[in-house]
Amino acid sequence: MPPKLAEIVDEFATAPRDVVLEMLLEFSDAVPALPAGITAEGMEQVTECQTPFFLRAEVGPAGNGGSAADEKVTLWFDCPLEAPTTRAFAGILAEGLAGATAAEVLAVPDDLYQRMGLAQAISPLRLRGGTAILGRLKRQVREQIA
Repeated sequence: MPPKLAEIVDEFATAPRDVVLEMLLEFSDAVPALPAGITAEGMEQVTECQTPFFLRAEVGPAGNGGSAADEKVTLWFDCPLEAPTTRAFAGILAEGLAGATAAEVLAVPDDLYQRMGLAQAISPLRLRGGTAILGRLKRQVREQIA
């Protein structure tokens, strides 16, 4: 797991439950806006989310002549402001995986949100949506390096 994501996981796992919701709200505010030229139409919808959520992962050249797994991954997320929990999943991934390689993204454990202790703070339905976001992200990366 990339060091920044591991740090975020540890912060959540050790935080008191009442602070976890505040932390999620902070991450929901950290989702960058889509750059010009990228729209939801060019992204994959994560239908398991209760709210319209779209993502796109792009694997680009590492610039070091390494393998495809060494290439850097760029992430884009589109989610309405009215969905703070779902946006928080995107914010966690955006911050925790910034600058990550394809291999690092693929190494993120599928039970990431459970490791963070979020099962005690949010509903199972929302956790399922977060897990689906991570699954789609990893699938897009796998397809591009294959």
